[in-house]
Amino acid sequence: MCGSGNDFIIVDNRKKILHEAAFSNLARRLCTRSRSLGADGFVIVDDSSSADFKWHFFNSDGSRAGMCGNGARCVARFAAVNGIAGTDMTFDTDAGVIAARVTDDRVRIRMTDPRGFEPEKRVEIRSGALTVACIDTGVPHVVVAAADIADVDVVGMGRELRYHPVFAPEGTNVNFTFVHEDGRLFNRTYERGVEGETLACGTGAVAAALVMAARDRVRSPVVVMPKSGEPLRIFFERDGSAFSHVFLEGNARIVCTGELWEEAWNWADPDDVMDVGSK
Repeated sequence: MCGSGNDFIIVDNRKKILHEAAFSNLARRLCTRSRSLGADGFVIVDDSSSADFKWHFFNSDGSRAGMCGNGARCVARFAAVNGIAGTDMTFDTDAGVIAARVTDDRVRIRMTDPRGFEPEKRVEIRSGALTVACIDTGVPHVVVAAADIADVDVVGMGRELRYHPVFAPEGTNVNFTFVHEDGRLFNRTYERGVEGETLACGTGAVAAALVMAARDRVRSPVVVMPKSGEPLRIFFERDGSAFSHVFLEGNARIVCTGELWEEAWNWADPDDVMDVGSK
């Protein structure tokens, strides 16, 4: 599935065809592009005693993440299409319970309330002092105001901030955000766990919208344009610097359904192969 440019492999595991101990390594292998199916993330759907279902979400490097906005919209449509839930549903995540509404290929999810908002945080990087904003929208994000969104060194500066000691040990996602004169936000994201720029990031779009709203640059609803060009809409209520009733809306497209062969994950890992050329 694809949500605004983020792509995901989704597996219905309610019959326990996969063992939880294997989730992380399986995610890393299946998400490796060129060697396997390839994706930004791996989603396992499981039973829940308190919601319609539960998900386990893994980034492409095998690390577990509490929340992913685009992945959440995709799994909601997956659940509706496959009769796991109705078009109005709730599901458990590591970040809390998410509510979703599916309308054709459009999905709106209610995010957990943001936390840890720091409107101004001074960080020393190689190029000098930088003032950023920090907010957790299910996963931690940094937002950097960008004067020219096309000219930002997303990978270089993004990686430096992602691994900066200030954000240790978990690290952070990093967004570069430009406010257009028509009120739209243009957002580019270096994603933790993917370790590079992705075409879209749902929680990052929410982070950018809330930070710019706190700076009185935008008001709800906010249209956020990710690198993919497929817009996301962010709705929220604001009381000063506090935000609640935060919703993320965008597309969730089904690309294909099928069967994964063992060869999809049973391949030689270059990191495990001895370098015979140096012998």
